[in-house]
Amino acid sequence: MNKLPATITAIESGDDISLIKLDVAGHSMSAVIIETAETASYLQLDNTVEVLFKETEVSIGLQVFDELSLRNRLPAKIIRVQTGEILSRITLQFDQFEIVSIITSGSAKRLRLKKGDQVVGYIKANEVMILANATSKNKGGPGGY
Repeated sequence: MNKLPATITAIESGDDISLIKLDVAGHSMSAVIIETAETASYLQLDNTVEVLFKETEVSIGLQVFDELSLRNRLPAKIIRVQTGEILSRITLQFDQFEIVSIITSGSAKRLRLKKGDQVVGYIKANEVMILANATSKNKGGPGGY
C-alpha cells in the first residue's frame, strides 16, 4: 500500500459523498470518499492526513495528458523496475517519497520503462483512501471506502 502525508485543502460534499482536495508535497491530489465532515470528524480544512492507494491502482504514463479523467497525476522518476512473467513492479520517486506501481509486464515492455525515466503516475480519485493522522485537529477513523 502506498502512503503519503497530505493536508486537506478543500471539501465538497453532497449526497453523503465528498470530494476531498489535498496537498501532497506541493502537488494537488483528490479523493472521492463515502463520508462527510458530519460523519468523519477528521475531514476539516488544514487537517493533516495520510492518503493511501494500492500499488495496482497506479497507472504509468510517459507524459501528462490534459484530456484524461484521472485527477491525480504525480510526476515521478523510475528508480527501480522488477519484471516478472506477468506483472512488473515499478518503483517511482515522487518528490521525496517512493511510490510503487504494479502493472502488467506487457505494458512495462510496450512503454520501454527503465530506471531513470521521467513518468507520470495516474490514480483515480475514487481509488484514494484517506486516513486520519495522529496530528489531525480532530481524530477520526479511516475513510475513503
